[in-house]
Amino acid sequence: MGAQLRVYKQKISSAQTTKKITKAMELIAASRIQKAMARVRASSPFARAVTRAVSAVATYSNVDHPLTREPETVHRSAVVIFSSDRGLAGAFNSQIMREALELAELIRSEGSEPVFYLIGRKAVGYFQFRGIAAAAEWTGDTDTPHFSTAEEISAALLEAFNRGGANGGVDEIHLVYNRFVSMMTQSPETVRLLPLEITESDETDAAGAVYPLYEFEPDAETVLDAILPVYIQSRVFNALLQSSAAKQAATQKAMKSASDNADKLITDYTRLRNNARQAEITQQIAEIVGGADALSSSK
Repeated sequence: MGAQLRVYKQKISSAQTTKKITKAMELIAASRIQKAMARVRASSPFARAVTRAVSAVATYSNVDHPLTREPETVHRSAVVIFSSDRGLAGAFNSQIMREALELAELIRSEGSEPVFYLIGRKAVGYFQFRGIAAAAEWTGDTDTPHFSTAEEISAALLEAFNRGGANGGVDEIHLVYNRFVSMMTQSPETVRLLPLEITESDETDAAGAVYPLYEFEPDAETVLDAILPVYIQSRVFNALLQSSAAKQAATQKAMKSASDNADKLITDYTRLRNNARQAEITQQIAEIVGGADALSSSK
């Protein structure tokens, strides 16, 4: 009985230690998520302005640009996967892997070959464990992404896109990342980045405004050459920021659940320990009473 009590005390101590760790990680994630959300909000005006500029040029220029031209045959499609460098985030990484592999299967069913570009150690480890080759990898900058990382990713993607699928590059580029919806919801999202799909409607157009007539100097194609890389960089950087905010929210939710489970374990083990101790006391009392009866009957 004494050994059983020691076991329950050890389990309670272990659960309490675990709770301290998960509670601290929950508070750290809660503080980081506010900064991540602020960065997402700060990047939105620039991203909207660049999107409006690209839409205006593409809508009113009628230029046949490589970044807006639909390929006749899609040989290879890039799948850019945004994961995290750290775990303990619930289903954050598993759901993005599932989304990316489903997209890869869809690409194969359409007669194209998926080419994977991996961001985050979790995606790299997942693909290495399964022996799946990747064209490029970026790790170590998913918690607080820097714009220089987005520039590197964009440059690699644009270089592969400009080469074309027939020459070892890619004909399409898809981004797969977790979008921050709320503190409780992080939604995996797939966006086709290139060839660029321009829509003429946005928030301003919905309010009744229209684009003004533009004159391009030196010409519309040169303007697109200058704006589209900036547009790609802003989209990639926004995906990095969205993924970072979603990861912190997923970590906070996972650590909150772990802390609650630790509380439940502590309560259960405390009840079991009390029951064992009560049983031990009852047994000791019974032994004392039995011994006293034996002594009195022998006289």
